[in-house]
Amino acid sequence: MFRQGKFLKNYTCGIRRYATGSGSSSGSGKRGHLLPLSILGAAAIGLTFYNATYTSKPPMAAIDPTASTNPLFPSSKYPDAINILFVLGGPGSGKGTQCGKLVKDFDFVHLSAGDLLRAERASGSESGELIENYIKEGLIVPQEITIKLLENAIVDAYNSGKRQFLIDGFPRKMDQALTFQNSVSSAKGVLYFDCPEAVMLKRLLKRGESSGRSDDNLESIKKRFRTFIETSMPVVDMFEEEGKVVNVSCDQPVDAVYDKVVADLKKRGVI
Repeated sequence: MFRQGKFLKNYTCGIRRYATGSGSSSGSGKRGHLLPLSILGAAAIGLTFYNATYTSKPPMAAIDPTASTNPLFPSSKYPDAINILFVLGGPGSGKGTQCGKLVKDFDFVHLSAGDLLRAERASGSESGELIENYIKEGLIVPQEITIKLLENAIVDAYNSGKRQFLIDGFPRKMDQALTFQNSVSSAKGVLYFDCPEAVMLKRLLKRGESSGRSDDNLESIKKRFRTFIETSMPVVDMFEEEGKVVNVSCDQPVDAVYDKVVADLKKRGVI
């Protein structure tokens, strides 16, 4: 009979061998040796398979909030050095438009999780096909991939003197929020763009006429709506309980929405 202990041991050792040299050509970068994104994705999928196949108990939470953490930008060491705002809202809610205006007026760096994933997919890397399949199905890409892409982008911008970041379309799941805050940095606030589904659908279908994006079609859009409601709204609710959420109604003219965003962020001392 196939032994579960042997499976986990062999699986883990295989990943470790790949990452430490045999079969890998990766070198040292600014932040040292990093696992290829495809291996991070494979690890996430493999461990999910193991849990589903060999454990009868519900899977444990991905992050233990009581565990010791070592964030890249700990608030105790960099209290004023980095300012992160998460930007959340349904697909087509206008997040990107508002982020563009904040970048222009307040020197934020706009990091779109979706754009980073699409760029990685188009780069021809080993993780591209994996990302393509998740995006087409309207599903959330494994957090190991998304967080590593965001971390790399933040470090590059930080090393160039940037300190203010808008992270657009992230976190989309509770474990993403906890992992990012434990490993990279906590967020000072969350912009939540609330928009009626009918308005978002109309915007996305219009955009799909010229965007060339594989997920700007009716079937994918409906899947993305469902995914946002089921997995991302609990994240908004969590930050709401912490008093970090700025709620913005997006069924108004663009400039009216922006005025509301700026006023609320100034009131909270974020800008």
